[in-house]
Amino acid sequence: QVQFVESGGDLVQPGGSLRLSCAASGSSFTIYVMGWYRQAPGKQRELVARITIGGSTNYADSVKGRFTISRDNAKNTVYLQLNSLKPEDTAVYYCNAVPNLRAWGQGTQVTVSS
Repeated sequence: QVQFVESGGDLVQPGGSLRLSCAASGSSFTIYVMGWYRQAPGKQRELVARITIGGSTNYADSVKGRFTISRDNAKNTVYLQLNSLKPEDTAVYYCNAVPNLRAWGQGTQVTVSS
């Protein structure tokens, strides 16, 4: 079974940037599509970005143009670059397979506030 460990979350001011990392371990195969999800207080968890093993990407409208997903297949790691952050980006960010989810990791908290 695969485990995900997210890191890189922090408190940042509006307009700031952050880079999140997700390390996958415990799997004998490479996941074809990986995604970043987030869950804000009182809201459903949502998929914000996804990337295929070949590097094709898709983004939710709310983050398109501001976030960039990437992956290093040799390191079993996926990244999310968050730019031009807004208070509404505040959430716990998780990585996982798309669409067949594995177990969730602990997530990493991103807080955007003045």
